[in-house]
Amino acid sequence: MMDLVIRDVDVVDGGGGPSYRADVGIERGRITTVVQEAAAAGCLRPVARRVLDSEGLVLAPGFIDMHAHSDLALLRDPDHSAKAAQGVTLEVLGQDGLSYAPVDDRTLAEVRRSITGWNGDGDDIDFTWRSVGEYLDRLDHGFDGEGIAVNAAYLVPQGTVRMLAVGWDDREATPRELDRMRQLVADGLREGAVGMSSGLTYTPGMYAKDAELTELCRVVAQHGGYYCPHHRSYGAGALDAYREMVDLTREAGCPLHLAHATMNFGVNKGRGPDLLALLDEALADGADISLDTYPYTPGCTTLVAMLPSWAGEGGPEAVIARLRDEGTAERIRHHMEVVGADGCHGVPIEWDTIEISGVSDPALASYVGRTVRQSADARGETPWTTARRLLLDDGLGPTILQHVGHEENVRAIMRHRVHTGGSDGILRGAKPHPRAYGTFPQYLGRYVRELGVLSLEECVAHLTSRPARRLRLPDRGLVREGYRADLVLFDPRTVAAGSTFDAPRTLPTGIPHVLIDGRFVIEDGRRTDVLAGRAVRRSTG
Repeated sequence: MMDLVIRDVDVVDGGGGPSYRADVGIERGRITTVVQEAAAAGCLRPVARRVLDSEGLVLAPGFIDMHAHSDLALLRDPDHSAKAAQGVTLEVLGQDGLSYAPVDDRTLAEVRRSITGWNGDGDDIDFTWRSVGEYLDRLDHGFDGEGIAVNAAYLVPQGTVRMLAVGWDDREATPRELDRMRQLVADGLREGAVGMSSGLTYTPGMYAKDAELTELCRVVAQHGGYYCPHHRSYGAGALDAYREMVDLTREAGCPLHLAHATMNFGVNKGRGPDLLALLDEALADGADISLDTYPYTPGCTTLVAMLPSWAGEGGPEAVIARLRDEGTAERIRHHMEVVGADGCHGVPIEWDTIEISGVSDPALASYVGRTVRQSADARGETPWTTARRLLLDDGLGPTILQHVGHEENVRAIMRHRVHTGGSDGILRGAKPHPRAYGTFPQYLGRYVRELGVLSLEECVAHLTSRPARRLRLPDRGLVREGYRADLVLFDPRTVAAGSTFDAPRTLPTGIPHVLIDGRFVIEDGRRTDVLAGRAVRRSTG
């Protein structure tokens, strides 16, 4: 007798084909039987200890978030409904070249400071790990050895690797330093990472030249991983930045997955098809490329990331010292407002598009939900004066929403055959981007049901089997016998993102059940106490 039968459910199995009615049986965390049109055929129906009548619901593989920033959230929050309630059963961490392994004591302190806006300062976390393998073991252990809310895979962060081997200097790595970086990346992949990420508008990873990145990508390819760059520009020169990554990985023989692939800022309005043409040409020539996007127009990052790269040399304390110096601060302002800083993608910053979404110091909460220009006007000062003060008073902690996207680009890119879904969700701050809580139901509700940009079957494939193939997971991403029972049941008539820009932490509707390893993590729309998530390590098969 099986553990569970999901009866009379419309299966959208992740393969992109038409849906079908079936009974689906689960035992010991795996799908053991899929009996199509069981009731109509009058055959002997599967028997289980529990039967879930799912008339009117769709059963799909659990969604895979290809770009997540839950690196510490999974260790501080056993509930983690932000993702579990969306039907996410696997998140890919270690994004944008900055995360918490591999590190030594010095680097750990530096990376905690540099991405406090993404994950908090980590004062509530026991950093018992230093290597990638130890971090994955910590995820496995989770809370009192019971695990974590959802599964997690990890990318070796190239910026953190550069911190370890080179430091924060804007210079080429020496041969010895490059050898050490190669070794650190190889070690991380051997210990279970699925690939390597970069943040090429974030220091210190952005100081790496193409030759250095190519050498590291060769190591990634040798170990069966993929390269996931946040490339050098999403604004001015965006197409050249995409082409750079395509050419670099093709030279290295390394699969490429483009992070939050979009075309932002006024210079790129209507240019989504130009990006897709570039990718189609490379794909037709044999390149191995995929990408992820979130179904919203605004971006989200930290305020300090907007500064020019030279201002970040030396690390967080050096940034603060430069901001305190009047002459250097004026140079920073000129680069941001007149020249177009590389941190702001080569585009002169428009302060009325920069909304403060979170601060570390509660005393600064009045800035949240307002653009920098609005706060400056209220104070009777220039926007740069306001931004500079906020960076200093909050220890580089503010996060921002950047309202620079274009809906037509979002829709064009999500239709592409190599597209996958990624939330890029920062969970910290009083007013986070709603994509953190709403990306996957937003795809299903707005872009499938309301707008018809994708069919339901296409969309589910984008969110399940495609990312599973990129991650080389042979038993996830499809509703098939023998596959892991990481599953989501949703009502296609009502599924929707509850989160909005005004109420970003509102949970979605229309997703009553989510299972990981055959166990309910969401049941009847409520989070259970099940901690079925584990670290998902790179497959060697």
